[in-house]
Amino acid sequence: MTTGLKKSDLAIGMSAPELRHVLTRTDLVRYAGASGDYNPMHHDEVKATQAGQPSVFGHGMLSMGFLATAITTFVGIGNIVDYSVRFVSQTWPGEELVTKISVTGVRDEGDTHLVDLDVRLTNADGQEKVVGSASALVMA
Repeated sequence: MTTGLKKSDLAIGMSAPELRHVLTRTDLVRYAGASGDYNPMHHDEVKATQAGQPSVFGHGMLSMGFLATAITTFVGIGNIVDYSVRFVSQTWPGEELVTKISVTGVRDEGDTHLVDLDVRLTNADGQEKVVGSASALVMA
């Protein structure tokens, strides 16, 4: 385990520090290159608008990854044991993305200590983009 997060320091309802990032078109192109997802809806303005979109939009997995970064920052690298999300709405270049993570449970499974989390990604106006849950290992 790589974290200093202790079970005794956690309480239901407590929040992790927020991470914020303004999504840019460069982020979309870089993610496309890293992931191999070259769907033109994420980088080609003309094709995106021809398809009825107001603009290009972010990859869902890019949003999920940004949220995972916030979770890992809170619980430590290598400690996430479960992570699932639902994509609620698209992310757009120029939007500020904000992570919201709160503790929903602290429990033991045998000798293993876990924290359960409600995890969300919103824009600066509070519109939800990604919602889900995660569980992670913590120290006693």
